[in-house]
Amino acid sequence: MARTQRADLHERADAILDAATELMLTTAARDLRIEEVARRAGVGKGTVYLHWASREELMLAVGAREAVAMLATVIAAMRADPIEVALHRYLRRHFLEAMRRPILHSLFVTDRTGLGALTDHPARVRLAEAKLRAAHDHLAALREHRLLRPGLHPVDVDFSAQAIAYGFFAATPLLSDDARFTLDHRADQLADVIRRSFEPARPPAPERYAAAAPRVVDAFERLRNEFRRTAYGAAAD
Repeated sequence: MARTQRADLHERADAILDAATELMLTTAARDLRIEEVARRAGVGKGTVYLHWASREELMLAVGAREAVAMLATVIAAMRADPIEVALHRYLRRHFLEAMRRPILHSLFVTDRTGLGALTDHPARVRLAEAKLRAAHDHLAALREHRLLRPGLHPVDVDFSAQAIAYGFFAATPLLSDDARFTLDHRADQLADVIRRSFEPARPPAPERYAAAAPRVVDAFERLRNEFRRTAYGAAAD
């Protein structure tokens, strides 16, 4: 596909995703209509279907685009400072980025967008498998460079760490209006729990993070590409 044509497809896809995002944040999921998305994006209904075969695929694409942006921030942080590959630093940033992005905030906290109901959709299944691969490679790199506590199995670490992180998301609606519970404070608390649970008691040498970083960054780059394909379809190529 010619570069100009790819750029046009990408621009049009973004316009449609912008319109769908606005609707998903302001209407009930069951009320999302392709006709209204197309009208707001300034395209025909058929044009929407040229990018995504169904309403469900469009909804997943909206969430996937947010994940692409979040992962871009995560990867940039890891490249700038290799200590960001540490499990507690990664999950802290993941929590902050997700909570600051309305679509992801909705998915993790309230699911107003209805994305949680699409768990069995083939595209969602593929993304879940890609996330598992990225987590496996991330934890394998941490284990190889002694950035996890000795004796911990990566599968157990992945399950437990994700359960803890999701607990912090789920607790959000239950928190009081206490001014101490700022987003950054909650992220710091999450990081502290993860660090104490799974990482060495003595801070590892910076060189060990630097050695692990290339493999971890590569894992998250591949994950970002999977989300990008789900978000943009043909326009991602």
